Amino acid sequence: MTTSAPAKATYRIIDSYDHPHGGRILRLRLGRGQALTVKELKGSAMLATSPDGSETRIRVGGFALFGGKPSNARLVRTGRVDIHVRDEGAKQLDAGWTVAGPA
Repeated sequence: MTTSAPAKATYRIIDSYDHPHGGRILRLRLGRGQALTVKELKGSAMLATSPDGSETRIRVGGFALFGGKPSNARLVRTGRVDIHVRDEGAKQLDAGWTVAGPA
């Protein structure tokens, strides 16, 4: 039996919408833990949990740049980041879900 390490950070999805070239853009706000760095986020696997408790794994493909290029200082200061997710399970993600990782 293996146990995974606890997530370093937990984010709440505050907005979610379709990306014009596939996948979803998730706007995240830090809920608990320490904000992940840009390097830790990009390409990381994360666990998304719905308000009713169902879970799906997602992989961060990159960042949405319409709010400006993400930096570590900005992530720590604001606790917000916009990520691009292409996973099939991402279609169901919406506001109210939580995202924890890296998983």
